[in-house]
Amino acid sequence: MRSLTARRRHVLALVANGHTNAQIGRLLGIHERTVNRHLAEIFQALGARDRANAVAIALVTGELTAHHIHTPDQQREAA
Repeated sequence: MRSLTARRRHVLALVANGHTNAQIGRLLGIHERTVNRHLAEIFQALGARDRANAVAIALVTGELTAHHIHTPDQQREAA
């Protein structure tokens, strides 16, 4: 398993918080195809089969921590 770059960790944190690829692209100012590429590289680096599996692996390995994930109430407060 390879570690993630800061950008890929950020993308995965947004995935963990329920954002779609289109939303992530808008938030980061990148094209949705770039988000797709980041996710493919995240899956490969972590050995994950899908978004949920990537988040789970990242939490277990320390690539993401609980502070990266916000409850729905925290997301509304930040908006």
